[in-house]
Amino acid sequence: MKIALIGYGKMGKEIEKIAVSREHEIVARIDPLLNEDFNSQQFKCADIAIEFTTPDSALHNYKECFKHNIPVVSGTTGWFQNIVEAKEWCEKRGQTLFYASNFSIGVNLFFELNDTLAQLMNDFPQYEVSIAETHHTEKKDAPSGTAITLSEGIIKNLDRKTDWNLNQASSSQTIEIKAFREGDVPGIHIVKYQSLVDEIEIRHSAKSRLGFALGAVLAAEYTINKKGFLTMKNLLKDYFVT
Repeated sequence: MKIALIGYGKMGKEIEKIAVSREHEIVARIDPLLNEDFNSQQFKCADIAIEFTTPDSALHNYKECFKHNIPVVSGTTGWFQNIVEAKEWCEKRGQTLFYASNFSIGVNLFFELNDTLAQLMNDFPQYEVSIAETHHTEKKDAPSGTAITLSEGIIKNLDRKTDWNLNQASSSQTIEIKAFREGDVPGIHIVKYQSLVDEIEIRHSAKSRLGFALGAVLAAEYTINKKGFLTMKNLLKDYFVT
């Protein structure tokens, strides 16, 4: 598989190592500090692009790939206001975008656990829920896409919650997401339910970027020859569940 990397920071370099170890070829690297661009012959020959950049450039990057009918796997977060437009390109123009707020297999299992716990808590209104996330100081957006996905899972399954807010105490209808930026932390996410007498907590802690990078390469392998807007739910169901 010929892969174009869009974004060549720490994550891009980790993805490159894993892709090469799985006998894939990196044919282009698109980065502000490099000379490669979307119109180069190297980029045009890619079978797929893996994109980890910034919220303000993500949609532009997708469209540049779609111009050349190159499917995209993206882990950039913070651009969700444009997700309807991205889906329309896939559904109406025959393009392909595999998007995940987090490519870690463990995190996506954590999402499923979060959904189940929220369902159980529907019958116990004495418990208040909150989310805390910690990431490295270079992370551009807050809260993290993973924290937003966790909050969406709670809202979908816990009838008394309808929205989230950042660094503001939970109300009867909202979920507080606390965002911390410390050192080089790959990612810690905690969902906590508290009552007057006890608390229940589920937690995922990433040990390195390896799990995210491996998941992105697995997603690229899965996405080849597929069309439409894809997510980790598709991957987990079709790739791992037999």
